[in-house]
Order: sequence, then structure tokens, then C-alpha cells
Amino acid sequence: MDLYTLIRDIKDFPTEGILFRDITPLLQDSNGLKESIDSIAEVLQDVDFDLIVGPESRGFIFGVPTAYKMNKGFVPVRKPGKLPFEHISQTYDLEYGTSTIEIHIDAVQKGQKVVIVDDLLATGGTTKAIVDVIEKLGGEVVKIVYLIELEGLKGRDVLQGYNISSLLKY
Repeated sequence: MDLYTLIRDIKDFPTEGILFRDITPLLQDSNGLKESIDSIAEVLQDVDFDLIVGPESRGFIFGVPTAYKMNKGFVPVRKPGKLPFEHISQTYDLEYGTSTIEIHIDAVQKGQKVVIVDDLLATGGTTKAIVDVIEKLGGEVVKIVYLIELEGLKGRDVLQGYNISSLLKY
């Protein structure tokens, strides 16, 4: 199946001049959704790891079923104020302003090998913040997998030294 055919382009969203890659048609297509999860799991087949970490909210969509399929645990990375237990935060720069992510302090144990799964690699800022909190907790990021990579935004430059795979590249 060609997953590219299930990605809808929306011009000028969320602002003028942006071409948004909408994954909604892929999520609505049972074969496309299955293919995307199976493909992520295939990328991870020979990777030695303990946990999958995924950011709110689309990282949950692809991370949880992949963790289930591979019999691994899943750790959510949330926006501020969403976690009920003690957590650590990481603030990072956006093109205009900043954002913050949070993770429970006991989510990743020292020495655990972690895979990050998300829907999109754009500028790499969110993933870099996730990497930073995982490493602060003593974890090791052994692989990062995305459904889509927007190559022109050069997110890989921010994540140099990490093993990155993307199913679809634009």
C-alpha cells in the first residue's frame, strides 16, 4: 500500500503559506493505519529497547499500538498540567515563542533503552526536548521513528547523533 496516497495536503493551514500534511485520511483507512503501525514495528524489529515514548497527541496514536504490537511499555509525554504525578519539564524554542513538555519522574529508569515514536519530524524542537528529559532521567534514546519527515525544515540537524527513521519523506 502506498501510504503517500492517504496523506491529504491542505494549503494555507494553519497560516497562509503553509502546506499542512493531514494524516486524518490515513487514520480513517483501516489498511493504511495497520500498514503504518506494522511499518513502524518493522523498523524497530532489530532494535534492542525497553520502552516507547510518544508525545501528545499524535505520538500516542502511533506509539501505543506499536508498543502493544512489540510487547513494550509506553510512556506519554504531555503538555503542561496534564500529568497527575511528580514530573520534570523541558521548555524549548519554537519559531515564535516557546513550548513545554512534561514527563513523570519515574517514567524512564536509569539505563533503560528508549524509542521515540511520533507522527512528524519538522524542525526537531519537540523531539530534542523529549530526548533531553529522557537523558536527564538516565535513559538512552536508541531510535527515533516518524511517520512523516518534512526534510526541508532540517529537523535532523537538531537531532544529530541519533538514529532516525521516517516512513514518508516530503
